[in-house]
Amino acid sequence: MRFRNRLLLLVIAILVPSFIGAALAVAYVYVEQQKDQERGIAETGRAFALLIDNEMRHQEGILRTLAASPALAAGEFGEFYQHARRAAEAVDAVAVLYDLDGKAILNTRRPLGVALTGRDPSNLPQLMERYGKARTLVSDVFFAPPVQRYDFMMQVPVLVDGKPRYHLVLGLHVGILQQLLERQDFPKAWIATVFDRNGRIAARSSDPRHYVGTLLRERTRKLAATTDRDLVFPSHTLTGVPVRAQITTVPNSGWKVLIAIPSAEIRRVPMEAAALLAGMMAVLLVLAIAAGRWFASRAVAPIEYLGRCADRLADGEEIPYRPHGLEEIDTVAWRMVEASKQIRRSKRDLEHRVNEAILATEQAQGALLRGQKLESLGRLTAGIAHEFNNLLQTLTTALQLAAMQAKEPNLQRLIDTCKRTVTRATTLTGQLGSFGQVQEGRLATVETAAQLDSALQLIRGAVADSVVLETDFAPGLWPVRVEPLQFDLALLNLAINARDAMGGNGRLVIAARNVTLEQPPEGLAPGDYLLLTVQDEGAGMAPDVLARALDPFFTTKSPGQGTGLGLPQAYAFATQAQGMLTLHSTPGKGTRVHIHLPRAQADAPSVSAAAEAAEAAVPRDMAPDVVAPPAPSANAAGADVPAAGVTVLFVEDDVLVREAVVEALAAAGFAVRVAVDGEAALAELERDGAVDIVFSDIVMPGSISGIDLAAIVRERWPALPVVLATGYTERRVSIPGVKILAKPYDVEQLTGLLGRLSGRR
Repeated sequence: MRFRNRLLLLVIAILVPSFIGAALAVAYVYVEQQKDQERGIAETGRAFALLIDNEMRHQEGILRTLAASPALAAGEFGEFYQHARRAAEAVDAVAVLYDLDGKAILNTRRPLGVALTGRDPSNLPQLMERYGKARTLVSDVFFAPPVQRYDFMMQVPVLVDGKPRYHLVLGLHVGILQQLLERQDFPKAWIATVFDRNGRIAARSSDPRHYVGTLLRERTRKLAATTDRDLVFPSHTLTGVPVRAQITTVPNSGWKVLIAIPSAEIRRVPMEAAALLAGMMAVLLVLAIAAGRWFASRAVAPIEYLGRCADRLADGEEIPYRPHGLEEIDTVAWRMVEASKQIRRSKRDLEHRVNEAILATEQAQGALLRGQKLESLGRLTAGIAHEFNNLLQTLTTALQLAAMQAKEPNLQRLIDTCKRTVTRATTLTGQLGSFGQVQEGRLATVETAAQLDSALQLIRGAVADSVVLETDFAPGLWPVRVEPLQFDLALLNLAINARDAMGGNGRLVIAARNVTLEQPPEGLAPGDYLLLTVQDEGAGMAPDVLARALDPFFTTKSPGQGTGLGLPQAYAFATQAQGMLTLHSTPGKGTRVHIHLPRAQADAPSVSAAAEAAEAAVPRDMAPDVVAPPAPSANAAGADVPAAGVTVLFVEDDVLVREAVVEALAAAGFAVRVAVDGEAALAELERDGAVDIVFSDIVMPGSISGIDLAAIVRERWPALPVVLATGYTERRVSIPGVKILAKPYDVEQLTGLLGRLSGRR
C-alpha cells in the first residue's frame, strides 16, 4: 500500500476520536474561560484597590512631609503656612492644622491669622475615637459646602519631640479617584465603583456626575460591611441590570472597590472562546486530511533531512541546507537557514547589550558612591573650614592692628612673616572647601581666557621642562561663575596627574572651547557650556582603575607620592559649578578629561566696571554682590573713608573675632555697637535705630542666622546697608543689595566697604 493511502487511513482512523476530543475540549474551555474571567475580575479589583491605596499613600506622603517641617516643629506658622499652601494647591486640596483639642490653627484656603471656627464636616472625630489619634486616618465622603463638591479628609499626627502636638489634615476632592478610575480603561460594559465605609459612592466609571455622593443599594452595603475579604455575589446595578459583582477592600483606609460585570457579558466571553476553539478544531481536522495527502506524495528523505537541520538550529548552528527539489520543504528550509543566522546575530547583539547594561550599571553605582563619599568628606571639611576661617580672621585683624602700632623694623618683619603664614593657611582652608558646598563669598564671574592664563603659570611651574605643554584656546571663550582658586587647583591637579602618568616626558594638551548642548549627557541640562579638555600621552588606566579613579583617597601611586585627592577635587569643583567631569582612558594610549562648566548669565565685569560698581549706591533690586579684596595701601585702618560719625552694628558670636574686629573698626573711626547673635541685633535696632550700617556673620547660634537677619533688615529698614561675612555656610544668599565678605577679610577691605556703603545713605 502506498504511503499516501496509509496516511489517509490514519487520518480517517483518528477522525472520529478527534471530534469527540474536540467536543470535550470545547466544554472544558467554556468552563475554564468562565473561571478565568472570574479570576480576572478578582485580580482587576485587587489591582485597582492597590492603585487607590497607592494614591492615598502618595497623599499621606505629602502630609507626612509637611508634618515633618522644621518650621512647624519650631512653631513658625507663617513659613509652614506658605509650604502647606503650595503643597495643597498642587493637588487641588486644602491643608488644615488642628491642635489636639480639635481647634483649627490655620487653613490654607483662609488667610493666615484669620479666626477659624468649627470643625470640618467629616467623620474624623468619630474615627479618632474608634482608632486613636496616633495613626493615619481617612474619612468617609462628605459634601463640602465652601467648594460645593464631595471631598474626603486624610489626617496624620504631627510629632514634636516624639509626642503628638497637632493634627494635620488634607482635604481632597473625590475627583482624584475619578481620574484614577478613568485612566484604567475598563471595558465599557463593566461598572467600577469606589465607595467609603458607609457605602457612599466616591467614583464611578459610568455616569459619575449622577451617582457620586449617592448610596449603594442597602443589600450591597450590608454585604460590604460584613467582611474585609474579597466577596463575589450576584446583584443588580442601580439601573436594574443583572450583574456579577466583586467587592475588594482598599488597604489601610477601609474603603472598597466594586466591579460589576453584566451576566450576559460573563457568558458571552466563554461562549465565544468555545466557538473559536470548535472552529479551530474543525479547521485543523480538515487541514490534517489535506496535509496527509500532500505529504504522502513526497519522499521521506527530505523530511528526515529537514529534521536534522532543525536539530542543528536548536543547537544554535547555522544550517548549510541543500535543495531537494520540493518547493515547500525547500522554502521552509531556507527560512530555517535565515532564522539560524538571525538567532546568531541576535545572540551577539544580546551579549553586547548585556555588557553595555552591566557597564552602565557599574558607572551609575560608581557615581552614586562617589557622590556619597564626596558629601561625607564635604561635611567634614566644611566644619573644619568654618572654624579655621574664624581663627584666621582673628589672626588677620590682630596682625594688621599690630602692624599699625609697631615701630621697630624687626617687629614689622615678624608681623609680615605671620601675615604670609596666615595667607598660606587661608589658601589651604580654601582648598578644603572644594569638597563642601560652594561658598558665595568666594564665587566670581571670571573671564575664562584670563583665568586660564593664571592657571597656566601654576601648571608651567609644576610640570617638568621635558613635558611639552600645548594649549588650544578658542577665541571668545564664554565667562563662567566659579571659585577662581578651585578653578586653578583643578587644572593644576589634572596637569600633575598627567605629568606623573607620562613619567615626566610627553605631550600635555589643554584645550578650551564653547559648546551648545541640545542633548547633553545625563546630569547636565541643555544649554551653553565651556568645555575644558586636558589630554596626556601617559600609560592610561585599566577599566578597574578607571572605575575608582574619582574615589577620594584612591591612588595607584606609591605611599607618600600621592593623596588620592587630585581627581576627586577636580570632580568636586565641576559638580559645585553645576557642571560635569568625565574621564576617558585607554591603557597604553593616555587619558582625556572633559570638564563642562555652564556659561555665566552675565559677562564678567572689567576692572573699571567693577570699580564703578563698588562706588555706586546699592540698589534694592540687584543680586547679592561678592566683594573682592582691594589692592593693599599704606593705610591699613582705612582712614581715607568717611568713618567719623558712622555707627556700625557688628553682629558676631565668636569672642576672639568680635574683640579683634571691634578694635579695628574703632581704630578706623567707626562707632561700634556689638550684638552676639541675630536676636540681640534685632533688639538693638528696635530699641535705637541710629545705626548707619549692619555688619554680621552668617553662621550664628539661635533661630536667626545672618541671612535671616539681612532679610529682616531689608524688609523693615530698606535704606540700611547690610554686609555679611562668611567662613562657611551651606545656605545660599539670595537677598538683593546685600554685600558678602569671605573670611578671613582684610581690615582695609572691610573699612573701605563700610565707609563707602554708609556714606551713600
